[in-house]
Amino acid sequence: MKKVLLLGDSIRMGYDDYVKEELLGEFEVVYDELDNGRFAAYTLWQANHFFKHMGKFDVVHWNNGYWDMNIEPPMKEPMHPLDEYVKYLGRILELIRDNGAVPIFATSVPILSKDRAAAVTVEGVKTFDYSNDWVVKYNDVAKAFMKNEGVMINDLYSLCLKDEYCYKCPDLLHLTDEGYRQCAKQAADAIRKAAGKA
Repeated sequence: MKKVLLLGDSIRMGYDDYVKEELLGEFEVVYDELDNGRFAAYTLWQANHFFKHMGKFDVVHWNNGYWDMNIEPPMKEPMHPLDEYVKYLGRILELIRDNGAVPIFATSVPILSKDRAAAVTVEGVKTFDYSNDWVVKYNDVAKAFMKNEGVMINDLYSLCLKDEYCYKCPDLLHLTDEGYRQCAKQAADAIRKAAGKA
Protein backbone atom coordinates (compact mmCIF):
# COMPACT_ATOMS: atom_id res chain seq x y z
CA MET A 1 0.00 0.00 0.00
CA LYS A 2 1.34 3.43 -0.92
CA LYS A 3 2.13 5.85 1.88
CA VAL A 4 1.04 9.49 2.05
CA LEU A 5 2.30 12.23 4.36
CA LEU A 6 0.10 15.24 5.16
CA LEU A 7 1.91 18.36 6.34
CA GLY A 8 0.64 21.85 7.08
CA ASP A 9 -1.02 24.21 9.51
CA SER A 10 -4.26 23.98 11.50
CA ILE A 11 -6.31 23.90 8.30
CA ARG A 12 -4.57 20.60 7.52
CA MET A 13 -5.41 19.41 11.02
CA GLY A 14 -9.06 20.10 10.23
CA TYR A 15 -9.19 17.82 7.21
CA ASP A 16 -6.51 15.18 7.83
CA ASP A 17 -8.82 12.65 9.50
CA TYR A 18 -11.27 13.04 6.62
CA VAL A 19 -8.51 12.47 4.05
CA LYS A 20 -7.61 9.29 5.89
CA GLU A 21 -11.27 8.27 5.79
CA GLU A 22 -11.53 9.09 2.07
CA LEU A 23 -8.44 7.00 1.27
CA LEU A 24 -9.15 4.10 3.62
CA GLY A 25 -8.01 0.84 2.04
CA GLU A 26 -6.13 2.69 -0.74
CA PHE A 27 -3.29 4.47 1.07
CA GLU A 28 -1.60 4.59 4.43
CA VAL A 29 -2.14 8.22 5.48
CA VAL A 30 0.32 9.69 8.02
CA TYR A 31 0.22 13.06 9.81
CA ASP A 32 1.01 14.66 13.14
CA GLU A 33 -2.15 14.38 15.24
CA LEU A 34 -0.94 16.73 17.98
CA ASP A 35 0.93 19.55 16.25
CA ASN A 36 0.61 21.51 13.04
CA GLY A 37 3.31 22.64 10.65
CA ARG A 38 2.96 26.31 11.59
CA PHE A 39 5.27 28.39 9.36
CA ALA A 40 7.34 26.94 6.52
CA ALA A 41 10.61 26.66 8.49
CA TYR A 42 8.79 24.61 11.13
CA THR A 43 7.21 22.42 8.45
CA LEU A 44 10.69 21.81 7.04
CA TRP A 45 11.83 20.55 10.45
CA GLN A 46 8.65 18.49 10.85
CA ALA A 47 9.01 16.90 7.40
CA ASN A 48 12.61 15.97 8.13
CA HIS A 49 11.48 14.37 11.39
CA PHE A 50 8.93 12.20 9.55
CA PHE A 51 11.41 11.14 6.86
CA LYS A 52 14.04 10.32 9.47
CA HIS A 53 11.74 8.20 11.62
CA MET A 54 9.23 6.77 9.13
CA GLY A 55 11.26 6.31 5.96
CA LYS A 56 9.93 6.72 2.46
CA PHE A 57 6.61 8.21 1.37
CA ASP A 58 5.05 7.99 -2.07
CA VAL A 59 3.16 11.29 -1.91
CA VAL A 60 3.48 14.38 0.31
CA HIS A 61 0.57 16.83 0.41
CA TRP A 62 1.35 20.07 2.23
CA ASN A 63 0.40 23.67 2.80
CA ASN A 64 1.97 26.69 4.43
CA GLY A 65 1.01 30.33 4.45
CA TYR A 66 -1.14 31.53 7.33
CA TRP A 67 1.64 31.41 9.92
CA ASP A 68 4.17 32.77 7.43
CA MET A 69 2.11 35.85 6.55
CA ASN A 70 0.97 36.57 10.10
CA ILE A 71 2.30 39.73 11.74
CA GLU A 72 2.15 38.78 15.40
CA PRO A 73 2.70 41.70 17.79
CA PRO A 74 5.14 42.97 18.79
CA MET A 75 6.69 41.95 15.44
CA LYS A 76 6.12 44.47 12.68
CA GLU A 77 6.62 42.20 9.69
CA PRO A 78 5.47 38.70 8.76
CA MET A 79 7.13 35.63 10.24
CA HIS A 80 8.37 34.92 6.70
CA PRO A 81 8.27 37.80 4.20
CA LEU A 82 7.56 36.61 0.66
CA ASP A 83 11.19 35.99 -0.32
CA GLU A 84 11.82 33.92 2.82
CA TYR A 85 8.52 32.10 2.31
CA VAL A 86 9.53 30.98 -1.17
CA LYS A 87 13.00 30.04 0.05
CA TYR A 88 11.56 27.69 2.66
CA LEU A 89 8.97 26.27 0.27
CA GLY A 90 11.91 25.42 -1.98
CA ARG A 91 13.75 23.68 0.85
CA ILE A 92 10.65 21.66 1.75
CA LEU A 93 10.19 20.71 -1.90
CA GLU A 94 13.82 19.64 -2.20
CA LEU A 95 13.50 17.50 0.92
CA ILE A 96 10.32 15.86 -0.40
CA ARG A 97 11.95 15.08 -3.73
CA ASP A 98 15.11 13.78 -2.06
CA ASN A 99 12.80 11.38 -0.19
CA GLY A 100 11.51 10.14 -3.54
CA ALA A 101 7.94 11.36 -2.99
CA VAL A 102 5.61 13.16 -5.38
CA PRO A 103 4.78 16.61 -3.94
CA ILE A 104 1.38 18.35 -3.87
CA PHE A 105 1.11 21.93 -2.62
CA ALA A 106 -2.22 23.19 -1.25
CA THR A 107 -3.06 26.90 -1.31
CA SER A 108 -4.18 28.83 1.77
CA VAL A 109 -7.92 29.26 2.14
CA PRO A 110 -9.55 32.71 1.85
CA ILE A 111 -10.32 35.21 4.58
CA LEU A 112 -13.91 36.35 5.02
CA SER A 113 -15.66 39.30 6.70
CA LYS A 114 -14.62 42.60 5.13
CA ASP A 115 -11.39 40.92 3.98
CA ARG A 116 -10.22 40.37 7.53
CA ALA A 117 -10.31 37.55 10.03
CA ALA A 118 -11.59 38.24 13.51
CA ALA A 119 -8.80 39.35 15.81
CA VAL A 120 -8.13 36.62 18.34
CA THR A 121 -6.79 37.62 21.73
CA VAL A 122 -4.99 35.27 24.10
CA GLU A 123 -4.25 36.62 27.59
CA GLY A 124 -4.77 40.16 26.35
CA VAL A 125 -2.44 39.82 23.34
CA LYS A 126 -3.80 39.88 19.79
CA THR A 127 -2.52 36.76 18.03
CA PHE A 128 -3.84 37.25 14.50
CA ASP A 129 -5.71 39.68 12.31
CA TYR A 130 -5.38 38.51 8.72
CA SER A 131 -6.13 40.29 5.46
CA ASN A 132 -7.26 38.39 2.38
CA ASP A 133 -4.86 40.56 0.37
CA TRP A 134 -2.06 38.77 2.21
CA VAL A 135 -3.54 35.39 1.33
CA VAL A 136 -3.77 36.28 -2.35
CA LYS A 137 -0.16 37.54 -2.44
CA TYR A 138 1.27 34.50 -0.67
CA ASN A 139 -0.82 32.11 -2.78
CA ASP A 140 0.22 33.84 -6.01
CA VAL A 141 3.91 33.65 -5.16
CA ALA A 142 3.63 30.01 -4.06
CA LYS A 143 1.64 29.00 -7.15
CA ALA A 144 4.13 30.67 -9.49
CA PHE A 145 7.01 28.90 -7.76
CA MET A 146 5.26 25.51 -7.79
CA LYS A 147 4.23 25.89 -11.43
CA ASN A 148 7.83 26.64 -12.37
CA GLU A 149 8.91 23.53 -10.44
CA GLY A 150 6.25 21.33 -12.05
CA VAL A 151 4.48 20.69 -8.74
CA MET A 152 0.80 19.78 -8.60
CA ILE A 153 -1.29 22.47 -6.90
CA ASN A 154 -4.38 21.65 -4.85
CA ASP A 155 -6.29 24.94 -5.01
CA LEU A 156 -8.18 24.98 -1.71
CA TYR A 157 -8.59 28.77 -2.02
CA SER A 158 -10.79 28.41 -5.12
CA LEU A 159 -12.65 25.49 -3.57
CA CYS A 160 -13.69 27.57 -0.56
CA LEU A 161 -14.84 30.45 -2.76
CA LYS A 162 -17.63 28.17 -4.02
CA ASP A 163 -19.38 28.59 -0.67
CA GLU A 164 -21.12 31.89 0.13
CA TYR A 165 -19.21 32.17 3.42
CA CYS A 166 -16.05 30.34 2.29
CA TYR A 167 -16.92 27.56 4.77
CA LYS A 168 -15.73 29.79 7.62
CA CYS A 169 -16.46 28.88 11.25
CA PRO A 170 -17.14 31.58 13.89
CA ASP A 171 -13.46 32.56 14.33
CA LEU A 172 -13.50 33.53 10.61
CA LEU A 173 -10.12 31.88 10.02
CA HIS A 174 -10.73 28.14 10.30
CA LEU A 175 -13.39 26.11 8.50
CA THR A 176 -16.68 24.44 9.25
CA ASP A 177 -16.91 20.66 9.31
CA GLU A 178 -18.42 20.75 5.81
CA GLY A 179 -15.52 22.90 4.61
CA TYR A 180 -13.01 20.44 5.94
CA ARG A 181 -14.86 17.55 4.32
CA GLN A 182 -14.82 19.32 0.96
CA CYS A 183 -11.09 20.02 1.34
CA ALA A 184 -10.51 16.36 2.19
CA LYS A 185 -12.33 15.17 -0.92
CA GLN A 186 -10.29 17.44 -3.15
CA ALA A 187 -7.05 16.50 -1.39
CA ALA A 188 -7.85 12.78 -1.73
CA ASP A 189 -8.48 13.20 -5.47
CA ALA A 190 -5.16 15.03 -5.85
CA ILE A 191 -3.35 12.30 -3.92
CA ARG A 192 -4.84 9.58 -6.10
CA LYS A 193 -3.72 11.46 -9.19
CA ALA A 194 -0.22 12.08 -7.82
CA ALA A 195 0.15 8.45 -6.74
CA GLY A 196 -0.13 7.45 -10.38
CA LYS A 197 3.17 9.27 -10.90
CA ALA A 198 4.89 7.74 -7.88
